[in-house]
Amino acid sequence: MLSNAPLLEVEGLTKRFGGLVAVKDIGFAIRGGEMLGLIGPNGSGKSTVMRLIMGIERPNAGVIRVDGTDIAGWPTHRIARKGVGIVFQHSRPLNRQTVLENIKLALLPDSLFRLAAEPHVEERAREIAERVGLGPVLDRRPPTLPFADLRRLEMAKALARDPQVVLVDEPFAGLTSSETATFSELIDGFRNEGRAVLLVDHNVKSVAQMVDRVLAMYLGERIAEGSADEVMRDPTVRRVYIGGEIETHTRPELDQAPGEPLLDIREVEVLYGKAQALQKVSLHVRAGEFVSVVGLNGAGKTTLFNAISGLVPYSGEIRWQGASLAGRSAAAIARGGIVHCPETRELFGDLTVQENLDLAGQHLAREASNRQLAWLLDLFPILRERAGQRARTLSGGEQQMLAIARALMMQPKLLILDEPTLGLAPVILEQLSNALTRLRETTDITVLLGEQNVTFALPHADRVYLLEHARVIWEGSAGRFAAEMGTGYL
Repeated sequence: MLSNAPLLEVEGLTKRFGGLVAVKDIGFAIRGGEMLGLIGPNGSGKSTVMRLIMGIERPNAGVIRVDGTDIAGWPTHRIARKGVGIVFQHSRPLNRQTVLENIKLALLPDSLFRLAAEPHVEERAREIAERVGLGPVLDRRPPTLPFADLRRLEMAKALARDPQVVLVDEPFAGLTSSETATFSELIDGFRNEGRAVLLVDHNVKSVAQMVDRVLAMYLGERIAEGSADEVMRDPTVRRVYIGGEIETHTRPELDQAPGEPLLDIREVEVLYGKAQALQKVSLHVRAGEFVSVVGLNGAGKTTLFNAISGLVPYSGEIRWQGASLAGRSAAAIARGGIVHCPETRELFGDLTVQENLDLAGQHLAREASNRQLAWLLDLFPILRERAGQRARTLSGGEQQMLAIARALMMQPKLLILDEPTLGLAPVILEQLSNALTRLRETTDITVLLGEQNVTFALPHADRVYLLEHARVIWEGSAGRFAAEMGTGYL
């Protein structure tokens, strides 16, 4: 049941990191028995809002009231005593203590003079453990637990403080579908007990099924607020997540003669510690194809590309030109024709544009290198103007063009592009789109493109795979995606 007065009120919340405004004039209120979903792509500022409320960061401006008291700028321990609890995305247990001891420690008073647990503490710890599903593992230590139980332990520690306000950070990352359903019920239990819940996540679908209201952020600012349906239909939200109206550009069918694909991925799985980042992912790419892997941030696109490139260990099979890539180093894979342009770009910042490109083409004979360089400078004319400029002094869009040009300088058989549109202005997106169109229509290069922005990805796709929660949930042509998945992508 909802209480009348808000338990958590945020007004004019602002946080700057140097010249970057990470949070700008954010405000909302949550009553007891209510759950607010705070959503937005990576870098939108939602996690900063949560850290400001918890006192992990100090705001530059704004008010944060808990049960009527302004706590803005208080140290974290005082905020916790006031009634704010947090369920961290990344588990932070005491690894030498058992599950029961971790929960008992969270139940102890804050005073150094009362460190001995009172008799009721163990009973209460066991009650909390049973509630979150940790009853069978009370005597085990955290390093021996599966990932889902580590997340349950974080929830138990938050419950131990009996908070009025509960902040839940990215609760479903790394969980299976059944585990996600269980955690949804546990989080819903906070609301049913009359607590105010702030659920922070980038995945709109997961949040929409649980919350009473949604506040969407982008680049530190509020862009929409209302019911989940209203926010998901909001044109600004859809533009932020999708990029605008979905269009496709078909081209004649490629030669699909029987035989081994250029790249063949079969039931690949990747674990980061105990978190499952990829679950039985299978896909293939044929020579000359442009294949887009789309999905929201955190779906597993980057992990997939890192596995192909030999940067992370995996189970399953990845075959390249008919041979397994297992055991090959990242350098050997690149020399074999798979060139990866990461979302972080990884340019040599103190080298000039020319030097970055020369370094990528050092394996080529001089004549071939000069020919490839001339072609790239024609593809990205701004790089000719910036040839003598250090890479770190380029704009974000220019750095992205240089990163792609550097990858192409290696004359790859397969070019992997990971989130090339991330953080770029519309005018730069158009230039990148034109360059990819030219590659697609005038060369025989094969491209595997990972994107959240489907309106950028689909015009350059012969086929599309949709990743969600570490699994491929859909595959087909770009035209079918627009018809079948366009309205349901969020």
